Amino acid sequence: MIRKSTAVWKGNGLQGEGALTTQSGVFRDQPYSFKTRFQSEDGKAGTNPEELIAAAHAGCYAMALSFALSDAGHAPKELRVAANVDLNKVGEGFAITNIALELEANIPGIDQAKFQQLADAAKKNCPVSKALSATPITLSAKLVG
Repeated sequence: MIRKSTAVWKGNGLQGEGALTTQSGVFRDQPYSFKTRFQSEDGKAGTNPEELIAAAHAGCYAMALSFALSDAGHAPKELRVAANVDLNKVGEGFAITNIALELEANIPGIDQAKFQQLADAAKKNCPVSKALSATPITLSAKLVG
């Protein structure tokens, strides 16, 4: 299974603007720019790649944990996951320096030790966690026009 999103960028890095579109259509030409990425703290000017990584990670982790809990006989009533992605200046560029997952869970009949064990395993094993920690990235680059 392959999922696809596209980005179109016009102009230079500081004044340019881009648009992100997802295969599902959830995002269609969603604007992003230097301002939306580095200056718009409230996020109302548009999205940014780090916000999308955070959404993907929170969603993947919640689903992975739900499966793990259900398999262990503890179906959750509700899992609330926040993923906080830190983007910081590192040397001459920027880097994601930390991703902090915050979980609030309503799971009837589970003890703290089992809950923590399953929560930790889901963090390690959700596909987005794996992708962000070890997956090689390939590139096919073609100059057009």
